[in-house]
Amino acid sequence: MWLALAFISAALLGLYDTSKKSALKDNAVLPVLFFNTLFATIIFSPFIISSISGAGWFSGSILDSSPYAGHPETSGSGTGSLMHAHLLVIIKSLIVLASWIFGYFGIKHLPITIVGPINATRPVLVLIGAMLIFGERLNGLQWTGVILSMISLYMLSISSKKEQVDFVHNRWIWSVAAAAVIGAVSGLYDKYIMKELSPMFVQGWYNLYQCVIMAVICAILWYPNRKHTTPLHWSWAIPLISIFISAADFAYFSALNQPDAMISVVSLIRRGSVIVSFACGIIIFKEKNLRAKALDLLLIIIGMVFIYFGSR
Repeated sequence: MWLALAFISAALLGLYDTSKKSALKDNAVLPVLFFNTLFATIIFSPFIISSISGAGWFSGSILDSSPYAGHPETSGSGTGSLMHAHLLVIIKSLIVLASWIFGYFGIKHLPITIVGPINATRPVLVLIGAMLIFGERLNGLQWTGVILSMISLYMLSISSKKEQVDFVHNRWIWSVAAAAVIGAVSGLYDKYIMKELSPMFVQGWYNLYQCVIMAVICAILWYPNRKHTTPLHWSWAIPLISIFISAADFAYFSALNQPDAMISVVSLIRRGSVIVSFACGIIIFKEKNLRAKALDLLLIIIGMVFIYFGSR
């Protein structure tokens, strides 16, 4: 079941990246990210209200927003246990926001057919982290996948020069790379907290905390300078960002919440979202230099297949 949820999450992530690219066209990054967190908070507000009020509207279901639903052995008791749960989610919010800020700026200024393949190499970082932190070990098939992913990334850096994108000196490439590294950290942290907390509690509250943090960031950094920077204009792609990422994350957290789920495999499958975003880059955004990028993408997919079979 967790494998099916991971594939669903991957498809939704591809649509999320496409909506994000569309919403950020000639648009201010920080307020778009704020509205993303705001709409996501609205989506999950019934579950947050249920958690605060103790109404238990969704008790016993997969939508149960109690902190330790499904994990009674880790619940402890009292206020301290609840504060511990919220502290874990606040840390999650900060990690994800850092990744999103870098990623939003990167995808705004780069073709999605470049950003997607770079993001698809995240499983390599997660594999290394899983090996160091959770004791997972890489076998021959996994190492083959890692090497193929690194080769594809090098080839992508060469082919991207045709679009005047220099991987070494382009700050937006470094921004996407930073988002990928922090995103890998987030994936490893997810595996840790999902051993204790329920998926709906994490997703509902981390969206709320992100919304508050982004409101502060926009009030300090964007709003006072809004007349001298890129203006904000409404796009219907903005709420679509929230819808797709909320659905993708729900499937993702539900997968990780299952005891036999492997973070390295789930993270790998999620990066299959690059196929959806790459196709949208061709159909919707009419991006160029596709033959070379398609070869790079093929190598990444082959690498992911090796990692997948090596992880079973």
